[in-house]
Amino acid sequence: MLHYKTYTLSDDHPWVIFIHGAGGSLSHWYRQIRPFKKKYNVLLLDLRGHGGSYDAEQSLTQPLNAYTLDVVVEDVVEVMDHLNIEKGHMVGLSLGTIVIQAMFEHHPERIASVVLGGAIVKFNVRSTLLIRLGSLVQSFVPYMWLYQLFAWILLPKKRHKKSRMMFVRDAANLCQREFIRWFKMTENMNPLLRHFSSIQTAVPILYVMGDEDYMFLEAVERTAKHQPTANVHVVEDSGHVVNVDQPDIFNTVSMNFIDEQVGLLTASTS
Repeated sequence: MLHYKTYTLSDDHPWVIFIHGAGGSLSHWYRQIRPFKKKYNVLLLDLRGHGGSYDAEQSLTQPLNAYTLDVVVEDVVEVMDHLNIEKGHMVGLSLGTIVIQAMFEHHPERIASVVLGGAIVKFNVRSTLLIRLGSLVQSFVPYMWLYQLFAWILLPKKRHKKSRMMFVRDAANLCQREFIRWFKMTENMNPLLRHFSSIQTAVPILYVMGDEDYMFLEAVERTAKHQPTANVHVVEDSGHVVNVDQPDIFNTVSMNFIDEQVGLLTASTS
């Protein structure tokens, strides 16, 4: 089972479930924990191969193509089942938003609402070229060189320094084999992302995007126009890792959205 951490108020409080991005860990939500745990039950996960979910022996024996979105989604659901969480408000970052989108297809009944920070709904030409470059050299170039390059391209500005350093620091805890597994999972991802975006879900969706997230913002704005339950909130002076660049705004916007959904759910059952 994945490594996880919980903060619990009571059985009557709604659950908010945080899913980090590639190379990250549950520590990437450190600026969200304090305000969220005052209002909700909180579940933070380390995805397989990341943080406390890394298993050195298992990593050596698994094939490099072992990871699929289906497998990763079932990892998340396994923890929810273990904790008897019937339904949660999902909050994702970067690659974590793809995991949540995959849940729309496999386990929509487990999702109360969705907040997607630095969401990925399509890889544009630049990000696709970056992935292809990484695919060509991943077997013989140290993965930290690649990860540092990706971090600089995704988060190029001076004010992105904190989030850039955080991602590079945490990625140092990955091993080369884990990096390759996750990298292989993202190859040829666009067809799956198009499929996820086409799912007409009744789940309320909030995209929280930095105005400097030039890799993914435009695609999110286009996609949201065709999703009846989706809204986009663009945060100024923020890059891809919006919850770190502008944590106070991210927290306020996300919690207001979740509070609204909790109120609607309560009203519908009363």
